[in-house]
Amino acid sequence: GANRSLGFNAHTAVGPVGDEAAWTHPPFSGHLEDGTLWGRGATDMKSGVAAWVAAAVDFVRETPPDGALILTITGDEEADALHGTTALLDWMAANGEAMTDCVVGEPTSPNHMGEMLKIGRRGSMTAFFTVKGVQGHSAYPHRANNPVHAMAKLMARLAEVELDQGTEHFDPTTLQVTAIETGNPTTNVIPAQCRANVNIRYNDSHTSDSLTAWLGEQAAKVADETGCEISFTTKITGESFLTPPGPLSDLVAGAVKAETGNTPTLSTSGGTSDARFVKDHCPVVECGLVGRYMHAVDERVPVEEITQLKEIYGRIMRDYFA
Repeated sequence: GANRSLGFNAHTAVGPVGDEAAWTHPPFSGHLEDGTLWGRGATDMKSGVAAWVAAAVDFVRETPPDGALILTITGDEEADALHGTTALLDWMAANGEAMTDCVVGEPTSPNHMGEMLKIGRRGSMTAFFTVKGVQGHSAYPHRANNPVHAMAKLMARLAEVELDQGTEHFDPTTLQVTAIETGNPTTNVIPAQCRANVNIRYNDSHTSDSLTAWLGEQAAKVADETGCEISFTTKITGESFLTPPGPLSDLVAGAVKAETGNTPTLSTSGGTSDARFVKDHCPVVECGLVGRYMHAVDERVPVEEITQLKEIYGRIMRDYFA
């Protein structure tokens, strides 16, 4: 019901630990040593949540805002994110709540504080291919039709294409073959089928529909050339999006510069985030810690950077409601 509201979106979900024995300190210990906080989620992104909440408490105590601060914190972000931010936004819509603008607290700077903000993200999709041939003995290939050869041809063809050279705010689209499998434990049998996965990170010159159509065309050509049957399905993680540079990004960038002395680059690089859901609700900018150690063994963050992020967030709030 507020005239304007500034939202904060973040997650407490974390990535897998990996080999726990490889950690210097237990991954969920929150170990503090020599001014550094160690643990899974220290960078991505429990510290960002703490920084915003601490800044918000100070702000509303010292300068009650002419509006509202809204927290949208989820525990479902690192996986399929089906029951996290989307569920919160659905609830807000059903109950007449809304954010005017939103900051997402993902780690955004590659190397040092204040280096980068995210004003959009590339789209992400995965294609799951199945090629069916004719099984046979490897000594008699003329009696079989090798689906691995057909898959290799298709994957090579897809990988060698330059889909674009980038756009004004986005890097070039990338396509990576991430798996080719047959489940064949023998060495002298041509398998009946082969599977492969392809991940595409795409800019705003494409959509998942246009890329799916292109993949279908390439698959059909190889099927005609090889006589194999080729099918595929897709999973769309998110379409590309952009919050055009403007009042929100200017305000956040100004707060970052005031607190760090750095003018942040406005970027759309990296993977996906829940900003892909928030962008359908309101303008959104991502601003957070340095992401160097996120998802790594020995994830950690200097405490002084958490404190600095709190100051950035506090200035964002003050400037927003000024």
